[in-house]
Amino acid sequence: MFVGRAGIRAGWRVLLFLAIVAGVAFGLSFVAKHFVARPSELHAVPPGIALLAECIQVAAVAAATAALAALERKSMFAFGLQGRARAIRFVAGVVCGFVAISALVLTLWKAGLLQLNLSEMHTGAVWKYAALWAGVFFLTGIFEESLLRGYLQAVLARRLGFWWAAILLSALFGAIHGLNPGETPVGLVTAMLAGLVFCLSLWYTGSLWWAIGFHAAWDWGESYFYGASDSGELAQGALFIAHPAGNVLLSGGATGPEGSLLALVILVVVAAAMRAWWGRRRA
Repeated sequence: MFVGRAGIRAGWRVLLFLAIVAGVAFGLSFVAKHFVARPSELHAVPPGIALLAECIQVAAVAAATAALAALERKSMFAFGLQGRARAIRFVAGVVCGFVAISALVLTLWKAGLLQLNLSEMHTGAVWKYAALWAGVFFLTGIFEESLLRGYLQAVLARRLGFWWAAILLSALFGAIHGLNPGETPVGLVTAMLAGLVFCLSLWYTGSLWWAIGFHAAWDWGESYFYGASDSGELAQGALFIAHPAGNVLLSGGATGPEGSLLALVILVVVAAAMRAWWGRRRA
């Protein structure tokens, strides 16, 4: 029931991984609350608080990955974080992610579905917030990709096959986004599709670094650069200030640009481009 020919069965490994993530995150959050007081009402999320939260989450998933990797006598980096092309894939992902969110935002702006106004920050503050939010979203990319497309993807793929595991974890990725305050059904579908796109990059490259770069740049561009809502949350110190206008299904409403039906089109185009590039090289 608990142990098979390959050791602890896949289902128990998944539960153990999630239990360690939850336990470490809860413990570190409990300690952090005694040193950092989060204001009860925030118009926009401060980068300092977001950075602390992401550090806790990355520590939790790192602890779980290290523990389960030790059971398999592997490096904790063996699940998508190794390889010689890490830097190139990460940079390529950053470029693709920023181009994709820019294409979406500018399409909405041109169609009159989004209003953009430049904020009135001085130059020093612009660079400070740009760097802080870059750090936040880099950690976000590492956490979410390592959590759902690192060890869990590997262990479930052995049992279910790569794409069944990818579908299951992408559905979980979408469901997790349902916990955000301003999420909509379209936003949940977008998150699920984004999860499959990230799995496609893992399928072609065997690495998480392209997905980490894309994920980080998409969130940074949406939240900091364009100042749009990201799943209902605003980033403090954004370069632009974005306001949705018109039909909610097209503008994204309170969810932000990723809650627009046009976001699904952008992700389909990204997937097609990945297949055309990596699929051709793989063949």
